[in-house]
Amino acid sequence: MTQQMHLGAFLFNLGNHIAGWRMPGVPTEGLMEFEFYRNLAETAERGKFDLIFHSDGLGINDSYDTVLRHTVAIRPEPLTLLSALSVVTKRVGLAATISTSYNEPYHIARKLGMLDFLSHGRAALNLVTSSTDQEAQNFGQIRHLSHAARYERAREFVDILKLLWDSWEDGAVMFDKESGRVADPARIHAIDFRGKYLSVRGPLNIPRPPQGHPIIIQAGVSADGQDFAAHVADIVFSVERSLASAQSFYAAAQKRVVAAGRRKDAMKIMPGPLPIIGRTQAEADAKDRALQDLVPESLAVSYLSDIVQHDLTHYPIDGPLPDLPASNGEMGRRQMILDEANVAGTTIRSLAVKMVQNRGHLRIVGTAVKIADFMEDWFKKGACDGFNILAPFHPGALEEFVDEVVPELQHRGLFRKDYQGITLRDHLGLPRCNDRNRT
Repeated sequence: MTQQMHLGAFLFNLGNHIAGWRMPGVPTEGLMEFEFYRNLAETAERGKFDLIFHSDGLGINDSYDTVLRHTVAIRPEPLTLLSALSVVTKRVGLAATISTSYNEPYHIARKLGMLDFLSHGRAALNLVTSSTDQEAQNFGQIRHLSHAARYERAREFVDILKLLWDSWEDGAVMFDKESGRVADPARIHAIDFRGKYLSVRGPLNIPRPPQGHPIIIQAGVSADGQDFAAHVADIVFSVERSLASAQSFYAAAQKRVVAAGRRKDAMKIMPGPLPIIGRTQAEADAKDRALQDLVPESLAVSYLSDIVQHDLTHYPIDGPLPDLPASNGEMGRRQMILDEANVAGTTIRSLAVKMVQNRGHLRIVGTAVKIADFMEDWFKKGACDGFNILAPFHPGALEEFVDEVVPELQHRGLFRKDYQGITLRDHLGLPRCNDRNRT
């Protein structure tokens, strides 16, 4: 593990708690306003975070009116937003969710390459395979690809991204005014990729990005997702909720990375805790209760139904989770719920409450010292390389973390007091990617 932890800020709309948008001081009118996101990005940079991560989806899950009525379904387009934020930030990394199922790799290689240039080497992409039929139907398909097929396509997608980013060698651009030479054709390469799902000739029409390859993030929980991450990811956003499970996940991830032919420290593991901070434990507990009191009971059950892709609203809420039919949606989180459902006494109500509190992540309620204690314990005991912080509401909860928890971590020598480099790879301690075509 690294000597100091890495920190990301998960910018999920108005907050990562499902009812965070209802908290006092949350500017709901800011959801589509640049200044709202500028404030969040500048707060994260003030806190010396490695990166901000803008979540995204390509459809609206409208299977349940209750979910659509009570949750924020608006998803600002991330690459447009992050390109704007690249101008007003200097160091913090800029990560966007990208679907490998409903994008073309040439488009994404070009857009992420340009973001890397605009930000001077701070671009990252969180690769997802998408999980809903609603998304499929927005792109001319009736049903989503099978789980295995989604990951097969994703592997081809990443192979093409890397080939395209390398299609211009370092030094291919010349702009020699005396000779009139703009570029060296011998250093520009078509990729001629022909796969099962994708076909791209190349080369890209922009030079090789500052980082070589922008940082690749993966958050898949399923076996396919974890194997995919071992081969391609620089960062993994994990969903572990106990020290023991996080330690097991971390050790297994390192073994998979080595088996994939990479160094075990080539991939950073960053679980996503949701911190609820108070000046005292009583204040933090009160804030936690206030958030939960804002969640309608009907929303919790409908939200759980949406995740498991089976209508639970007609079952006894204090009864057990019923046997679920097979699903082609998000496998990892669904399996996590099934595993919890096997614990004696677990009910639909208890599962639903857990999911709406933190979307399956670990919730930490307490003072800044308590939260820093938790982070130090996991970091020092081989459970992670850092954390992707899920502030429950924006901007206040992220500001609290930066103002109260970050100084505590810095005091303990666990987190940087200032940036030492410029690129996101610098922050993560990862080298610039080699140019495979360099002559």
